Amino acid sequence: MTKINEASHTEIDQSSRRDFFRKTAVYSVSALAAASVMAPIKISAEDDRAIIEEKKWGTTFGYPVTHNLYGQPSPYEHHVTRRNTQLLTSGNWYASIAMCPIHELNGIITPNGLFFSRSHGGTAEIDYNEHRLMIHGLVEKPIVLTMDELKRYPSVSRIHFIECPANGGPEWRGPQFPSIQFAKGMMSCAEWTGVYLKDILKDLGLKKEALWMLAEGADNSHMGRTIPVDKVLDDAMIVWGQNGEALRPEQGYPIRLLVPGWEGNLCVKWLNRLEFASEPFYAKEETAKYSTLKPSGKAIQHFYANEVNSIITSPCPDKPWTALKRGDVVEIEGLAWSGMGTIEGVDISFDGGKNWVEASMKGLVLPKAWSRFSLMYQYEGKPLLLSSRARDDAGHIQPTVKQEREVMGVESVYHRNGIATWEVTAKGEVNNVQVLS
Repeated sequence: MTKINEASHTEIDQSSRRDFFRKTAVYSVSALAAASVMAPIKISAEDDRAIIEEKKWGTTFGYPVTHNLYGQPSPYEHHVTRRNTQLLTSGNWYASIAMCPIHELNGIITPNGLFFSRSHGGTAEIDYNEHRLMIHGLVEKPIVLTMDELKRYPSVSRIHFIECPANGGPEWRGPQFPSIQFAKGMMSCAEWTGVYLKDILKDLGLKKEALWMLAEGADNSHMGRTIPVDKVLDDAMIVWGQNGEALRPEQGYPIRLLVPGWEGNLCVKWLNRLEFASEPFYAKEETAKYSTLKPSGKAIQHFYANEVNSIITSPCPDKPWTALKRGDVVEIEGLAWSGMGTIEGVDISFDGGKNWVEASMKGLVLPKAWSRFSLMYQYEGKPLLLSSRARDDAGHIQPTVKQEREVMGVESVYHRNGIATWEVTAKGEVNNVQVLS
């Protein structure tokens, strides 16, 4: 048998590759000319070193399956990370927020390592075996549960988004961030596993005068929020799983509260106490914070559900169209969500809201979860004002910025859901702008 050394084998292989591409170059041009999503281009495949030359990963062993006991992203995706800004911190990084790169995600599930993170006193690292959940107040049988005891209740898994009510809050007066990650990155969506609170309360017995529940965390801020019992008995959950694994410490390990569709601040992390009472508790987080100031100077308290909303994620300032050529067909894509129901549809405008075209919904469309929308567009190289407008099955439609300001003014920080607009320049650059009406 003739032995061929590695060098000569590579040389023969590359020669045959070049011959193949010389023969097929004409065919490739014709095939691309007929494709609907790419403009005709001149191909010189035989000169493309990326496909002609065999790469090291094709000629050597990769690392063994024992290399990473917990899988890691590719190092070539190093730019896909959460990001922070000093504008949204209290002088240090303990009471702050890390933004989700929503423009880099696919589908509606946020990977656990990219899920936005908000804490009021740093990330607590809690010993599972030492953690307890106390449920007391206006219940017939107060109880203290270990984590193992809690998990004996029947579990459910549900897909829901969590959104900080301050998402987009710095932009009430006008655009602040040349980045979708900082403008709208205070949200994420995951599959949560845990137990409905109503199933626990069936065992404990809720007294008829119990109208409110205080949820309190075990971290050093002991963050607490008041929640009406009607919501508790609807779909509130105590969760210990996220996307098929245990909660991570920054998401409240070992347990957190999940209040689907409502303010993320209500989804108390490191949960260790639930107290039922006949009146609200008026905790700091619902008096000094998380109350919405109106033009009259009065504040709205107990302002819970995140309103119907949407944002175009591609293009955006972080993913411009500068590489496109006139005639290219490109997908406009985005996210829509509503804490009041299920997204029913999304419209897209190319002229700042004067005219609208209905987009297609893609993938799963679930209640109180992210939904993806899409529209194929032939790039013309002309300036655009690109907006999206969502509606839900409860009859809510995203308002214009002017409509929103007429009700809420510009002093509020929370619950901003006015129509967002990107300016796309003739060069394909994308800027954050506001169109009032």
